[in-house]
Amino acid sequence: MTRAQLTKDSIDLGIVVCDAEKSLAFYRDLLGFEFKGEMLMPGGGTMYRLLCGTTLLKLVKANDDPARAAGGGITGACGYRYFTISVSNIEEITSACESAGHKVAVKPRELRAGITISIVEDPDGNLVEFLQVA
Repeated sequence: MTRAQLTKDSIDLGIVVCDAEKSLAFYRDLLGFEFKGEMLMPGGGTMYRLLCGTTLLKLVKANDDPARAAGGGITGACGYRYFTISVSNIEEITSACESAGHKVAVKPRELRAGITISIVEDPDGNLVEFLQVA
């Protein structure tokens, strides 16, 4: 059986965004991801690269506005629906997101002993789960 021979301990995640400035304000300014630069995309558009730990988040703003993804929460459609960021300040970051006007889909709650999650929506309605392990 062939398996992927990984060369990095994390993934790179691409998110097509409707408003680059609002998405940068969320991921770079509010969540504090490190801005690594921007580049023009072949075929049109701009990619903004940010680091979350060793994961590279690639925010792509197309020249034309593409269709929006299906809503309905985590189980609302097939495909990538959310991603998880492990944090040590779940109450604080969830509150900061809410104060900045982002919808909190799931307020911080303990899933099982020592495991707390919350879920917020980014500017395009993508779900971002925060996970804290006690």
